[in-house]
Amino acid sequence: MIQNNTQLPTPAPFSDRLQDLRAQFRKLDLDGYLVPMSDAYQNEYVARSERRIKFISGFTGTSGFVIVLIDRAAFFTDSRYTIQAEDQIPPDLFEVYNVSQKTPNEWLCANLRSKMKIGFDPKLHSGDQVKKLEIVALKHGASLVPVEQNLIDSIWVDRPEATLAPIVMHDTIYAGKSSSLKRHEIANTLQQEGLNAALITDPASIAWLLNVRGGDVPYTPLPLSTAILRADGTVEWFVDPAKITAPLERGLGTEVTRYAPSDFPSAAKRLGEANSRVLVDSTQASFHIISLLDQCGAHVSYGDNPCILPKACKNTTEIDGMRAAHRRDGAAVVKLLVWLDEQAHKGTVSELDVDKKLTDFRSNGSLYRGASFATIVGSGPNGAIVHYRVNQSTNRVLDQNSFLLLDSGAQYLDGTTDITRTIPLGEITSEMKDRYTRVLKGHIALASIRFPEGTSGADLDVLARQYLWKLGLNYGHGTGHGVGCYLGVHEGPHSISRSGKSPFHIGMVTSNEPGYYKARHYGIRLENLQHVIELFEISSPECKMLGFEPLTLVPFDRRAIDEALMTREEKAWLNAYHARVHKALRPQLDETAGQWLANACKTL
Repeated sequence: MIQNNTQLPTPAPFSDRLQDLRAQFRKLDLDGYLVPMSDAYQNEYVARSERRIKFISGFTGTSGFVIVLIDRAAFFTDSRYTIQAEDQIPPDLFEVYNVSQKTPNEWLCANLRSKMKIGFDPKLHSGDQVKKLEIVALKHGASLVPVEQNLIDSIWVDRPEATLAPIVMHDTIYAGKSSSLKRHEIANTLQQEGLNAALITDPASIAWLLNVRGGDVPYTPLPLSTAILRADGTVEWFVDPAKITAPLERGLGTEVTRYAPSDFPSAAKRLGEANSRVLVDSTQASFHIISLLDQCGAHVSYGDNPCILPKACKNTTEIDGMRAAHRRDGAAVVKLLVWLDEQAHKGTVSELDVDKKLTDFRSNGSLYRGASFATIVGSGPNGAIVHYRVNQSTNRVLDQNSFLLLDSGAQYLDGTTDITRTIPLGEITSEMKDRYTRVLKGHIALASIRFPEGTSGADLDVLARQYLWKLGLNYGHGTGHGVGCYLGVHEGPHSISRSGKSPFHIGMVTSNEPGYYKARHYGIRLENLQHVIELFEISSPECKMLGFEPLTLVPFDRRAIDEALMTREEKAWLNAYHARVHKALRPQLDETAGQWLANACKTL
């Protein structure tokens, strides 16, 4: 689960910036401008130089969309960030909306007028996004106008420089499969479909395909680049030469040819001249790059990125690596929990202290490469901010007689972790125990479900919500997201949510993270990562059956459980899980931490 900083809005600079932006409208005869959260690669996390929404509005989260018209402006985000948006965005400058109540398209429908011209940067919007926005504009007699020079960049005086981190090879001892084998397997599918090439614009897919890693964006080891995979298994890779190292050149082999990003138009022209049929994922490729292929005469065939599914289905080596990473990560988190039990009651430990201490414990472990997202340490009411990120202005000493919500993750060479635990500090109320137990029951229901092949996350999402629904309660975020292997902590195509339509396949890793949030009071979330396995004991020729195996290894806090609400089967699951945790972690802990773990893992 992901988050960002909260701080009080300061209207003055944002008012000036909006005025400067609107001055650009007059120069270009525009009536408005669209500002997405994404960069040119549709990344969730973007470099400092790409945080245009933060520049224009003050919002620092990872999900947002801004529309600026001559006389008004609107900001849109999802339920994870609504409280943060209220805290950060000047209300006299922006209308703030939760997309579950009003989407950007719906807002445009209400505010567009005939002959209005709405500008956008064609590099920052996917082909699908532009197509949907054009339908809305045409319906009202308005038009979308591509603007090559980004209007935010034109007024951003102190814009940070782009990151140019060195790119390194990701060894097959961690990847489990050579780049050559991956490329030729996908090339075979292109041949079978009569395609000459596939355009890959998703940096995570390129990192997976070429077995490389970089550092161009926070938290995810990505080299920003574009690639053309040919049906013969060769690749043309368009990447800044400043990121290339000698070991990388040797490791790429002869089937990967490197070009500068500025060479892409020439490659597109070659595709057109050869009458090539090119697979393009219009949910990922920018409107700019799709338009360029069309102009060059290439025959664009729209479909899913061919790397997405094989990247999501981890091989045996990757699953083994994820298991090992979670064993080390679990030990680090347990050491933090032991430290909390020793220190939190003193009334001197702050949210920032917890963040730093956990980083220290993790960084002492092997193969650690940094956080997989910015840690959420939400004490008391801060825990109710789903994607809260502590900073100096919001930092608070840990509330006693309340919950501490701790959501964190790490990147290791052999895997990516993401775990949330909710910790009771002092005495908590019966209501808080009730809510914690209902969230735990939902977690267990999802963790223990057995389901037939072809089942999607939309089919399972209700399992985690049912016990909250009985009291008329719910949570706004999805229940689970896919997770990469030393890649993104969020990856598709699968998810556990009402919109999660992609079927589960063996080897997929997903989070299981139901929650409950009482605004301005406390928050609860309980998250494990788990991977999809085949259940051979109940599978048959008529129906292959699948289930989940937990990867995360950290005990749930028994002090917050109302045992009277737990069934015999739920207690059995929890006892078995805790036995697994104890067996995996005890050899990594000293006597004090080992005794703490033994107590935390006692049977119910």
